[in-house]
Amino acid sequence: MKICIVGAGAIGGYLGGKLSLAGEDVTLIARGRHLEAIQSKGLELIMADGSTQVVTPSLATSDITEAGVQDVVVLAVKAQSLPAIAPLLSSLYHSHTMVVTAQNGIPWWYFYKHGGEYERQQIHAVDPDNSIAANIDVDRVIGCVVYPATTLTAPGVIQHIEGDRFSLGEIDNSKTERIQQLAQSFKSAGFKAPIRTQIRTEIWIKLWGNLAFNPISALTRATLEQICQYPLTRDLAKQMMTEAQMIAEKLGIEFGITLEQRINGAEKVGAHKTSMLQDIEAGRPTEVEAILGAVIELGRLTQVPTPYMDTVYANVKLLENILIQA
Repeated sequence: MKICIVGAGAIGGYLGGKLSLAGEDVTLIARGRHLEAIQSKGLELIMADGSTQVVTPSLATSDITEAGVQDVVVLAVKAQSLPAIAPLLSSLYHSHTMVVTAQNGIPWWYFYKHGGEYERQQIHAVDPDNSIAANIDVDRVIGCVVYPATTLTAPGVIQHIEGDRFSLGEIDNSKTERIQQLAQSFKSAGFKAPIRTQIRTEIWIKLWGNLAFNPISALTRATLEQICQYPLTRDLAKQMMTEAQMIAEKLGIEFGITLEQRINGAEKVGAHKTSMLQDIEAGRPTEVEAILGAVIELGRLTQVPTPYMDTVYANVKLLENILIQA
């Protein structure tokens, strides 16, 4: 298949690199020194076992319109970048092009093909001007929950730390021929690619921890292990996660694991810096709107009070604002 990775950074580049090695026709959309390195010497993947592979994609460019029509478009940019990119994607589509959304947090399409009283409800935290929904036909969308941990260690060099699962799901919970074909492509590249018929539940399970640990880490500079082992921050995470669970359950989500199990799972990851902390340290905008702001918005929608999440959100937004203005 012809596959375009829009946002070939640490996760997108790792996914696109392995798909290319497996024989797929892959285009990488990147920018800056990272793009220059890929164009001049290929994309270097350092695997978790220490082995190294160099990938030469079919095309590496910063111009989406150069890529041409694709069978699959993987949106691997962070959620806050999607509104600006969405209007540029039309040149990549043919009538059956799939668009795989690989962002953290609540996706813009959450209430599309959802059913019930909130059908097609816009989530302003992630799609404030409706530009994403206006430019991506929801029938194209495949949901994706990303689990690998990777880092961009140098321009053109991506290191895989751990994890190899990309869970996939149709947003109407069906199991179509197209998603089975997509999952097979991922599996052929060495990934686990389970097809979920309740993709929103898996989004919530990952988000359940992220909405607490990511912003707490951004404010404290602490690792997952430190947050979970310090009683006060562990309790703060529990309070935030309890609020989120009340919201999710009002939306029909059943977690299947306990809150303590989710926290213990995060603690076992160890001395890991969350992506939000890495963004703060680099002076970049964070994913706080998709990871926390959107959940607070859903709290207003379902009439669930969120005082703990509100407080942490306000502090992260102030910190982000100070760093960006500096």
